[in-house]
Amino acid sequence: MNTVIVSGPIANKPLNGGIAWIVLSYVFGFRQLGFDVHLIEQLDQSACRGPDGRPSTLEESINLAFLMAIVNRFEVPATLVYNEGERTVGEPFSELLDLAHSAELLLNISGHLSIPGLKGGPRRKAYLDLDPGYTQFWHASGDPGPRLQGHDVYFTVGENIGRPECPIPTNGINWRPTRPPFVREHWPVAPERDRARFTTVASWRGGFGRVEFEGRTYGLKAHQFRRFRELPSRSEGSFEIALDAHPADEPDRIALLDHGWHVVSPLEVCPDPEMFRRYVQGSGSEFSVAQGIYVETNCGWFSDRSVRYLASGKPALVQDSGLDRTYPVDEGLVTFSTLEEAAAGAADIMGRYERHSKAARAVAEEFFDSDRVLTWLLDEAGASA
Repeated sequence: MNTVIVSGPIANKPLNGGIAWIVLSYVFGFRQLGFDVHLIEQLDQSACRGPDGRPSTLEESINLAFLMAIVNRFEVPATLVYNEGERTVGEPFSELLDLAHSAELLLNISGHLSIPGLKGGPRRKAYLDLDPGYTQFWHASGDPGPRLQGHDVYFTVGENIGRPECPIPTNGINWRPTRPPFVREHWPVAPERDRARFTTVASWRGGFGRVEFEGRTYGLKAHQFRRFRELPSRSEGSFEIALDAHPADEPDRIALLDHGWHVVSPLEVCPDPEMFRRYVQGSGSEFSVAQGIYVETNCGWFSDRSVRYLASGKPALVQDSGLDRTYPVDEGLVTFSTLEEAAAGAADIMGRYERHSKAARAVAEEFFDSDRVLTWLLDEAGASA
């Protein structure tokens, strides 16, 4: 049985059930295809935080506790590599090196794994870009942050990168389009709830700041949300955001409330994978905007979170980022660019909910089923089962 190593952030993103599902979906998906899968995560001392948010030791950190709870709950073979290999939790470093050198493939999410002995071991090394635009603009500017070096093949969820309608530079890299997978066993169709309840999970500022490239500045998700904050007053639906916002963004949170939004804390409703799944599946539909950079570059980005809604039979009403070139966007998955289009989309979903719900699952199965997505990825990566 060939081995696949998946490397991505779980301990580095504690109490974030949505990001944990990104990594877990690849682990479960490769395992379903018959691979022996091992998760490797790097964690630096500087990232360790205690329950009070202050710096802590690894043993007392919420980072380790979060990872171990997930590893134990889902029976995931995993090793946490602390301080570049100073110590490990899981396999000893020497055995981890042997594992890496016997592996068929490394799927390196956002270049997370950087320790040379581990990163260079697998026969094929695949980079997975989840932040299209940011990754390529930084690389073109000479920023080493994306950690692109040392991979054999490069994948991106920005499906329009390299096409004439997308201004994101390829920098000589053949960026292969891929899609966020879901594993059917873990994301079944959920019973119908309140069909008028639209929800999403969001970070107000996003993980990164604005990007400037060749005289143009690309915006953030916050700027897009401000464009649509009047939506509750234009719709019969209710709109809720599980919002991660900095204290400095309190005026924006209050403005959302004043415009009829429900705002809840993601730490309360989706701090782990199971609660995240419960929150998504307890919704009627999703409504979400995209990062400004995804919209402004027409890159074709599609959210892994929206995939979970679709898989659950929950329609997704999402801001257009050039999706219509790849996906059907009329039923189940509905896009908008203006406030009027968003209101009309919400009304259509509520008015034809059963049809949209069935179409949502059909879109998920056709485009995001893990067997399809990962079989194609393996073929493109030159890896064998």
